Amino acid sequence: MELLEAIRRRRTTNTPMKVTPLSHEHKRLLIEAAARVPSHFNSQPWRFVVVEDRRQIAHIAQIAGEAMRQLMEEGQFVARYRRYFRFSREESLRTGNGIYIDNVPSVLRPMVQLIFSEQVGSLLSKLGVAAILGNDQRRIVERSGMLLAITLDRQEYRPAELSGLYASITLGAVIQTLWLVTTALDIGMQFISTPLEIPHFKAQLVELLGIPPEYELVAIFRMGYRDPNASRNTIDWTSSQRKPFTELVHYERWGGALPPAFAQAPSLLWADQPELLP
Repeated sequence: MELLEAIRRRRTTNTPMKVTPLSHEHKRLLIEAAARVPSHFNSQPWRFVVVEDRRQIAHIAQIAGEAMRQLMEEGQFVARYRRYFRFSREESLRTGNGIYIDNVPSVLRPMVQLIFSEQVGSLLSKLGVAAILGNDQRRIVERSGMLLAITLDRQEYRPAELSGLYASITLGAVIQTLWLVTTALDIGMQFISTPLEIPHFKAQLVELLGIPPEYELVAIFRMGYRDPNASRNTIDWTSSQRKPFTELVHYERWGGALPPAFAQAPSLLWADQPELLP
């Protein structure tokens, strides 16, 4: 697959994947490709933990599901991310960002905006939404070919210092490389964020994975060969919308208008799919 095609096709996989183990060649390719990214002074601060044991994956899935349920019941998830929720296709296209919550049980659809409002209180628990989302999270993590945890060397990953910024930059490069390689291999990939947002759940993962104190667990992803017959989550969303490039870039200085030739230059990324041009 050509690079630009992989960039166009890259998507987060929200659905369950095939539990078929990834081939050893594909696993090696993922790590070797990630290891090619630049790092400050060639520090290479990342280390990876590949998880394929089904009992281990099921244990992590249980932690992820419980973390999601707790985040929703206590309102943390909604409070933290409410500004990114979109409730109609029109709103999604107008803003060009966020997640469009397009798949909701019919009984909940009339009150979806209330459910994901900042004043939910115990509503999520009473309506069973927290339990639904927690179960969905557990199910999709459990239905993964493998999990990949990424750690950073604490000597480099110091958030209050420049080295922490540089480590975060190289982490972003690692993740994007993994996403493009999985796309090229028709492997699904999704960030499992929920257990990392609650300290005691993150501590459970650190212990379960045996991560030493000198390394920080910074991300964990689920991967697996795509399952074209997989059903969507009970409550699900899409996030394919993007802002037009002219809204994202300034010229020469902040607020500077793009020269017409630049603003109207043909898109090489979407040349063969102009209907998808943001």
